[in-house]
Amino acid sequence: MNVTIQKADRLRGSVAMPGDKSIAHRALILGSLARGTQAITGLPASQDVASTAACLRSLGCAIEENGPGHVLMRPGAWESGMRIFAGNSGTTARLLSGLIAGIGIDCTIDGDDSLRRRPMERVAAPLREMGASFETAPGGCLPMQIQGAPLQGITYRPPVASAQVKSAILIAGLNAQGRTTVVEKAPTRDHTENMLAAMGVPVEREGRNVSVAGTAELHAVHVTVPGDISSAAFFLAAASIVPGSEVVLRGTGVNATRCGVLDVLADMGAAVSIDGEKMSAGERIADLIVRHATLHGTEIQGKIIPRLIDELPVLAVVASQAEGTTTVRGAAELRHKESDRIRTVVDNLSRMGADIEEMEDGFVVRGPCSLQGATVSSYGDHRIAMAMMVAGLVADGETVVEDSGAVSVSYPGFLRDLQALTEGRGA
Repeated sequence: MNVTIQKADRLRGSVAMPGDKSIAHRALILGSLARGTQAITGLPASQDVASTAACLRSLGCAIEENGPGHVLMRPGAWESGMRIFAGNSGTTARLLSGLIAGIGIDCTIDGDDSLRRRPMERVAAPLREMGASFETAPGGCLPMQIQGAPLQGITYRPPVASAQVKSAILIAGLNAQGRTTVVEKAPTRDHTENMLAAMGVPVEREGRNVSVAGTAELHAVHVTVPGDISSAAFFLAAASIVPGSEVVLRGTGVNATRCGVLDVLADMGAAVSIDGEKMSAGERIADLIVRHATLHGTEIQGKIIPRLIDELPVLAVVASQAEGTTTVRGAAELRHKESDRIRTVVDNLSRMGADIEEMEDGFVVRGPCSLQGATVSSYGDHRIAMAMMVAGLVADGETVVEDSGAVSVSYPGFLRDLQALTEGRGA
């Protein structure tokens, strides 16, 4: 499916963000280990989260739908020898690797063609250290065969800062002998730690060290999934660069380990404020209010990168409208997402006339640029598709985004909400 985007006069109104995928995955996976019935509300209608739920059902977990975005779940009798399909979701594959290793069953994890190209050894290697048997396909990719074995707690220092790797190890550590510790190179999103604590698990955090004990017991809780700030980033970007815009993004998660996009936008001069903050299961939730502003370039590198890795494609669009140079460095991880996001964002914005230069670990954007409508590709990547739709809002003429159906991976209602805001009626 292709989508045509026209230049927008302004964006006005309010919209509720879909539930945060990262938190939804964890609510489902940790709920499968909990004593009692886990109630989850605000689950996003995304393919990735549906993949996690389907995998857990295949493994024997009881998940009952109780209205839109609301499920009740209870542990079941784990099924060994299953082949489960993670679809396009790296989070599903990697976190379930930790779950499966921890509960000690045999299982094969597979995924679609895109997921089969993404690296899995970064998770398999530490889980092997703990005692599990992992066999990956050539290149360290899916399909991945896991054979259950007793696990031993370890202290592990991931070579790449990754919340998925950290979470897989901690989840496996819940059923390992002794203590399991992850020492991070840089802080990454801490949703797993927050939810474990909310479910009664003593989680030790000291500096960049996070530890759990294998004797911990999880108790089911009611999880309200906050709105996804990674989804909100597209509207934060759009309202910041389209003159005359003012948008309210309701019920958005503002976890400090995920708010790098807010920090960078503030550095660029954006007008974003936080209102009505509250807490739910260890997570901060608030409304975000964003207005158009005059922006300037900035440098994005170092410790902030893990806090906004998913938002960098749309920040490249923002940078194309800012005065001066924006440089992104230390973001080589972008090359291992659903697409090579460095190459795909540079290719698409170049087609639209942006002054953008590819680097091995990032890109340089020189603005402001007068973007021209063009035919661009999503490359099958939901975040590239949405970033290019945002670019189309400030481009002269029509922008055609090919294979825009990729947005359903994380935000099936994105185009509907974008259209509502451009028409000034919100959603």
